[in-house]
Amino acid sequence: MGAQGARKANTVFCVAIRSFGNQTAHGSQLWPNNPLHAIARPRNFRRGGGGRRRNPQRGPRSKNPTDESTEQKSVEIEGTISSVLAGTMFKVALPSGHEVLAHISGKMRKRFIRLVIGDRVKMEMSPYDTTKARIVFRLG
Repeated sequence: MGAQGARKANTVFCVAIRSFGNQTAHGSQLWPNNPLHAIARPRNFRRGGGGRRRNPQRGPRSKNPTDESTEQKSVEIEGTISSVLAGTMFKVALPSGHEVLAHISGKMRKRFIRLVIGDRVKMEMSPYDTTKARIVFRLG
């Protein structure tokens, strides 16, 4: 009975030990068919990755809808298409007499909205480059 009690104590001790590399703390080898090998550490231990880090103090990101200065920096203007160029590019004549180079917005491309010479369009123009614009709506 004393020998069996000692064997059980050894088993408890072996389950509690940690492994370092291919050896345990007391120096014996851990083989792949040994049940202690799977208990010692997970298969992907120190293999990179790390997963997505989450900051518990910060909630989900959301836009601040009340801040108008950062949200709207484009100028909306109307014009008439004067010529069709390659690659969904257009020359658009403005009421002031100037001509700008404009391209179709992604939503209009997605909906296959066709534009021809003479159509009136609404455009968004950057205040930094007034020679180019994005067509966002066809007025007819």
